[in-house]
Amino acid sequence: MKKFKMLAILGVTVLTLGIFSGCSSNSGSNESNNSKTRIVQSVKGEVKIPTDPKRIVDISGSSEELVLLGHTPVGTANVDSYQTDVVPSYMKNTLGNAKVVGHSMMDTMDIEAILSLDPDLIIMAPRQEKIYDQLKEIAPVVMLEDRSNDWEAKFRDVAKLFGQEDEANQWLDNYYDKAKKLGNEIKEANGEDKTYLTVLASAGQFMVFTDGGIGTILKDDMGLPQPSNMPKQDGITLPTVTVEGLTEIDADHIIVIATESDKADLEKNTVWNEMRAVKDGDVTILNASPYFSQAYNPIGRELLLQSIKDEVVK
Repeated sequence: MKKFKMLAILGVTVLTLGIFSGCSSNSGSNESNNSKTRIVQSVKGEVKIPTDPKRIVDISGSSEELVLLGHTPVGTANVDSYQTDVVPSYMKNTLGNAKVVGHSMMDTMDIEAILSLDPDLIIMAPRQEKIYDQLKEIAPVVMLEDRSNDWEAKFRDVAKLFGQEDEANQWLDNYYDKAKKLGNEIKEANGEDKTYLTVLASAGQFMVFTDGGIGTILKDDMGLPQPSNMPKQDGITLPTVTVEGLTEIDADHIIVIATESDKADLEKNTVWNEMRAVKDGDVTILNASPYFSQAYNPIGRELLLQSIKDEVVK
């Protein structure tokens, strides 16, 4: 009988947020630390922003980074990819009071909602370029570089904006230490050479996390081997394979992110049911919400470490 491991929805308590109070040094500023404003660099050039902003609206997708640095936004576009009117479930305790003003991967936002929040700083991404002039009429706007597939660089950009590079470095060091430790525990328990494949089930096909999202947690952060014949990933776009293509990759353990409909389809798929990992019970199935986008953000990424270890070790 096939044994599927189902990863339960993560608790909303984040154990290692490491929230830092206030800003440390205001690097990048050409004004006194006691000044009410300072100059920072953005994609649009120099921008004058408050030294200690209190009402930040973030539409760039950097709200988790802001929380880690002690700047919880009043407005956010960090939403669940499958429930785009709410923040991800694991962020409800920390972002639950922030007003959702859009989806960070979209090119426009609810301008009226942003205006109603009376922000003193707006953080945006280049993909929202067309509303830049409108937002400038509301509050100072910082446009960050697009780091959609590089979560660490995005975190560092946000930290630099507030002069908190040291705090970001500390958090990242702790994160990578934890990832390496848990990765070693997995290899010790399951074997050094066991391979791991992470995919998103989608209407009978599979999007493979070769160099993105949860795949990079296992491969890069935890140091777990991937199968040798992984499909190549081009930028942020995940490569797609059929179920037959999935059998050719032939991983020892498969982690699948899926909706309820996709889970039901897998149960009925004869090719899937004949795969070696499926027969051996070496499959972990995660709910599409919130796991699809969770690994692209630092708090979500850190929460996944222990959960992955608990699920893939028999």
